[in-house]
Amino acid sequence: MKKILLAGSTGYLGIYIAKELQQRSCFFRAIARSPEKLEQNDIKANELLKAELTDPESIRECCKGIDIVISTVGITKQKDGLTYMDVDYQANMNLLNEAKKNGVTKFIYVSVLNGEKLRNLKICDAKELFVEQLKQSGIDYCIVRPNGFFSDMSEFFNMAKRGRIYLFGNGELRANPIHGEDLAVVCVDAIDRPDKEIEIGGPETLTQHEIASIAFDILGIKPKITHIPDWVRITILNLVKLLTGSKSYGPVEFFMTVMAIDMLAPEYGKRTLKEYFLKLNNKTV
Repeated sequence: MKKILLAGSTGYLGIYIAKELQQRSCFFRAIARSPEKLEQNDIKANELLKAELTDPESIRECCKGIDIVISTVGITKQKDGLTYMDVDYQANMNLLNEAKKNGVTKFIYVSVLNGEKLRNLKICDAKELFVEQLKQSGIDYCIVRPNGFFSDMSEFFNMAKRGRIYLFGNGELRANPIHGEDLAVVCVDAIDRPDKEIEIGGPETLTQHEIASIAFDILGIKPKITHIPDWVRITILNLVKLLTGSKSYGPVEFFMTVMAIDMLAPEYGKRTLKEYFLKLNNKTV
């Protein structure tokens, strides 16, 4: 049986991957800053290492006896004074160095769709710098590139609850975001797949206007959508960059950039955005 190390085990995607590994009765060692999050989700790793990936000493020999590494490590919301280079690049490099020292045979890394084309964004640049190092490491690898999570779409639902959704342009830009549970299956399947890179999205391709309509329908609210010209988006980005630090600007930069392009990947999975919005609505009623 292959032994797996899961890094980023308590994040949005990491929790789903841990559940998938557990369901398949895989042996896995989880690295976690807050192990209690695994317990809260009824996850029992075969081995648990409480450590900080940004601290090389705390993960020394974390890969000892490990065959496969799966890393979802990255910043979604910047905190703790850490940068994308600290986490998305260096923390993963610390893990890769341990993998190389301990003879790991394969490293699976979750990046982002079009990351190599969006190197002007700080988050994508940090991720792609690591991808470059992983490709040169000599270890077999797989880069999983999702085009967005359902959790990223929560902002549409939240805007609808406030009564109005704001869209850039004409609202016809398309995406097929994927649920974390479906993406977890892809990540675990990658253990035995020969693919070096996997671009992946959810089962439905929707325009931003259609996503907005789904949110309003579930809430039973008359749709109110305001279309914002692209020059306004660019102005907002410039103002945020001028008036805030990089830690605040980074997430805004990424969100407002991917909202202004098509984010399409091969369709996969069975969980729909409507089902996700229904669950969000049930939590608020």
